[in-house]
Amino acid sequence: MFGAVKKDPHYQPTMFKQVMLFPRKLIPILSFLTLGFIVWFKPLLPVPTIGWSSVLESGLAQILLGQDTGKQKAIVAPEHDDPQTNSRPMMNNPFQPGMVKPVGMPYTKTLVTPRTSSEDVSWIRENFGGSDFIKAAIYTVDDVNAELHPPKNKGHEVMVYLTYIIDHFHNLSDINIFMHSHRFAWHNNELLDSDSVQMISRLSAERVQREGFMNMRCSWGPGCPSWMHPGNVEEDINKQEETVLAKSWSELFPLDPVPNVLAQPCCAQFAISRDRIQSLPLARYVFYRDWLSKTSLSDDISGRVWEYVWQFVFTGKPIVCPAEHVCYCDGFGVCFGGAEKYEEFRAMEKERSMLQEEENGHRALSQKWESTPELLTDEEKAQGRPDVEKGRQLQEKINELVAWCDKKKQEAKEQGDVAMYRAREAGREWSPGDGF
Repeated sequence: MFGAVKKDPHYQPTMFKQVMLFPRKLIPILSFLTLGFIVWFKPLLPVPTIGWSSVLESGLAQILLGQDTGKQKAIVAPEHDDPQTNSRPMMNNPFQPGMVKPVGMPYTKTLVTPRTSSEDVSWIRENFGGSDFIKAAIYTVDDVNAELHPPKNKGHEVMVYLTYIIDHFHNLSDINIFMHSHRFAWHNNELLDSDSVQMISRLSAERVQREGFMNMRCSWGPGCPSWMHPGNVEEDINKQEETVLAKSWSELFPLDPVPNVLAQPCCAQFAISRDRIQSLPLARYVFYRDWLSKTSLSDDISGRVWEYVWQFVFTGKPIVCPAEHVCYCDGFGVCFGGAEKYEEFRAMEKERSMLQEEENGHRALSQKWESTPELLTDEEKAQGRPDVEKGRQLQEKINELVAWCDKKKQEAKEQGDVAMYRAREAGREWSPGDGF
């Protein structure tokens, strides 16, 4: 055993004289300046990339779930930001342009559609039931005994879309088309007769594969170019979800700044490639669906919130508004030959629509004078009986415009059948032998 060390009563430890490099009274001032420096210059410091793959591999997914699960990727330097929209492009963008298949090789497709028990979706079976390359995944939202149904009937189409992605994540088709249950709708493409069958049939799998994400609606209104403004406190009856968007955004994408503007053509119908869906981890979609299930927002509002965030989820951009003529041409094979000719066509269509409205009013008033003159208002009586010749001239002009529009639309579809025209209008390089 070692003996205890005895302490020398006369021992005095060596004392070092403390030397102050600056007066003590300056310490609070320097601390304040240091803090100010950090706060002032922090936005200029590089932001480290947070990749979901590394998060999952490190076992931190459970810890981060609900904190940074919405993070897309690190942002780039501030000089590339768009101050008007607060949209910051990504430094390590996980979304890369897709590679199209060799010419002639078909793409597998799945049409994902939510429906209620009372809605008729027979048009899907009648038009695509015999296809070898188009499958249908129809979810009945209000029947838990249906073969396909979501875990909860909430958020309109959002719950079904996310459920399909989660359940089929490892067995997706090349192209996945998410659409509503009705065949005809005002928000479908007017140049395709607002017909879902035409939209699905004419959809370019090649464009979806290249772009990764494609809105099925080409017309900008409503939705583009500047539609939703997160943070607005005054409620707009047409955009009731706008006042809750900022809070919802912070919950869904907590590490991404809230954009000043969110925009894409309405109304939550789009096509996505398998590669684009799988560029994000399965855990991300599970997180989004959990948010939808647990949010206190109503069924309607929670669904409408998602209507203008889908484009961010699948492109990392808050605003995705492709030129209408490019969408129609490269996306659906309706090629007018450029923006100017497309706008000319739309102007003629608008004129026809206005004349048709005028003619309808003229005809209704004429019939009223003939059949129920006692119901005429004082204003209608003051106008006098409608001129028969004017009605004939209106109908003649309408017929001319209808014929002109039909001819131009048919020519546009014929041009759209030629791969070179599509590439030219979309601004893509094209060489003989290339496909769409």
